[in-house]
Formats: sequence, structure tokens, C-alpha cells
Amino acid sequence: MSAPLIHETAVVDEGARVGGGTRVWHFTHVSSGSTIGERCVIGQNVFIGSGVDIGDGVKIQNNVSVYAGVTIAADVFLGPSCVFTNVLTPRAHIERKDQYAPTPVGRGVTVGANATIVCGHALGDYALIGAGSVVTKDVPAHAVMVGNPARRTAWACRCGEVLPEDGVCARCGDEYEVTEHGCRWVKSGE
Repeated sequence: MSAPLIHETAVVDEGARVGGGTRVWHFTHVSSGSTIGERCVIGQNVFIGSGVDIGDGVKIQNNVSVYAGVTIAADVFLGPSCVFTNVLTPRAHIERKDQYAPTPVGRGVTVGANATIVCGHALGDYALIGAGSVVTKDVPAHAVMVGNPARRTAWACRCGEVLPEDGVCARCGDEYEVTEHGCRWVKSGE
């Protein structure tokens, strides 16, 4: 694995770990105590807070801040200018660092451009959050969420396609058990 590529304008604090093959682009700040996995792409003007863990193969587009309390699993895509919060009732004059609400982002999740993820809510594996959506509750695995507040409109395959009612992905052939309340991968289409 090749060494990480860190652009000369990026700031990677002492104590931060950046995995092999990862690229960190212009004007990004990676805080001490954070960990970025291998083969990630961290776009320009990104902020990674202290203690944040980011899995392998993650792509973070421009102008995203990932604050303390957020955990990003492998193969996640964070669209341009999406937002994570970490305190439910912030006030400028009251420090609430002891109230960071955990926000786990599951494997293979996509968060669209300008979406907002309110802290304390889990995004299940392979969920797809539409551009501009506002997530105010936990999101089940494979759920397609759109709107403000975000509501489930469909289920998504691991490859990102919206699943038809029969649960067989038209793109990759993977099969899912789909109900009104959940979606579960059954077998690969290969």
C-alpha cells in the first residue's frame, strides 16, 4: 500500500492517523486523535474532528465537517456540503462537549449533497440519504430517505439501485427480503 498523499495546504495534527493510499486534499484539517482508513479520498475544505474514526474506502466530498461523536464505517460516500451535528441543544455561551451524541454511519451509506444528519441517530448499512434531506431519526439498513424531515420512500441495494417490490436488483441481481418495515440481503446475483 502506498503512503498517504497529503496536499501541502492540508493540516494533519500530530496524533492523527491517515491510512495508506488515502488522499487528503486542499485546505483540509484532520484533528489529533482521529483515524482515517486506507484508500480514502478526503476532498478540499473538509474538517475531521478529534476522535473521529473513518473506515477504509470512504469518500468525503468538499466542504464536509465530521465532528466528534460521528463514526464512519467503510465504503461510505459523503456528498458535498453535507452536515453532521454533535449536540442537540447547542449554545455559544455554554460548553457541552460532554453531551456529544453518538452518530454511527454504517457500511456503504451514501449521504447526498447538503443533507443534514441530526446527531444521535444511526444510519444503517447501505442506507441512501437524498440530497438536501434532514435526518431526525434512526435510519434502517438499505432505506432510501428523502425530504425534511427525511422519510423512507424505498429500499436500496448494496450497489445503490432502488429495489423493486420483488426485491431483486435490476443492476446486479442481488436478492433481498423486502417488507414494509425492513430490507435484508438474501443472496448475491453473481
